[in-house]
Amino acid sequence: MGQPRSTEPDVEALIDAALRGSRVPGIQYVAVDRHGVVCESHAGDANLSARSPMLADTAMMAFSMSKVITAVAVLQLVERGALGLDDSISRHIPWQPYGLDVTVRQLLCHTAGIPNPLPLRWVHAAGNVQFDERARLDAILHRHSRVIAAPGARYAYSNIGYWLLGYIVEAASGTPFAQHVATHVATPLGGHTPAFGYQSPRGGSQACGYLERYSLLNLLKPWLIDRNLIGEPTGRWVALREFHADGPAYGGVIGTASSFARLLQDQLREHSALLGEETRALMQSQQSAGGARIPMTLGWHMGSLGRTPHFYKEGGGGGFHCMMRLYRDAGLGTVVMTNATSFNVSRWLDHADAALLHGS
Repeated sequence: MGQPRSTEPDVEALIDAALRGSRVPGIQYVAVDRHGVVCESHAGDANLSARSPMLADTAMMAFSMSKVITAVAVLQLVERGALGLDDSISRHIPWQPYGLDVTVRQLLCHTAGIPNPLPLRWVHAAGNVQFDERARLDAILHRHSRVIAAPGARYAYSNIGYWLLGYIVEAASGTPFAQHVATHVATPLGGHTPAFGYQSPRGGSQACGYLERYSLLNLLKPWLIDRNLIGEPTGRWVALREFHADGPAYGGVIGTASSFARLLQDQLREHSALLGEETRALMQSQQSAGGARIPMTLGWHMGSLGRTPHFYKEGGGGGFHCMMRLYRDAGLGTVVMTNATSFNVSRWLDHADAALLHGS
């Protein structure tokens, strides 16, 4: 992506404050424009017990930020004519239980009316070679087989919907989902080395995820998180053992802030390496449900920082919390990744991004 032109003192101060206040073990922040890196910083610990520092190339779980990657993969296939946005999903995955009326477009913008049960337990230990993703999804679909609203009637966030999109990518491409993303999304962004993946990095470092020891989530963890994944406390933090999301398409990406910054930069450049101009514009177009506009595009949520609009995606789960934003009109993309479930990434990013956008 190029070397950072500056390291903003305000951003460094915000990172220092978060670490000094023990609000997060480790943190990465990257800001880019269409030309390169504007600001990049990383600090704290990737692993408290091992005293491993958080580095720029330390990978973390991205959870729902993965959905933007899935959306890109879907739209690439739309661009190639392998599937249509308004296709019934039954055309590609006839085994799903939600009928003929749900479309690919509705899955992308969360208007399909598909349920969204709490997904914290939808994980499995890293290295579990017996894990069967399709069997796991089938069991969840069996328990949540009815739509909660008429397809297209209203916005209703659904992890299941994006899990199904992963299988639609497989059906339309004839390639396993993770392999397809590696070839068509991660490698073009990363060059010789894929920018991110769905398994722990080979030969690289991955941060340990943490729960805040004195928090409601920690008290409830035996009911919310697989007990086998809960490690030992270190100071005010409780470690979680390494695991993967059951559904890679809704929450399985493992990467770094700089790898997601490459995606943001691709959305800002004059010519995208991933999508044609019309398709990229389509991905950034506001969608509707029930005759009203919703704060969603085909993959991005929509928000604003003061008067500056942005697209964004947050990711959070056991041990990690992150967020990326695309300020298209301002020509800026930012991403923060942390290894603490409880850290308020939205509030922190408000302050960090304001320092770059407004100099305050």
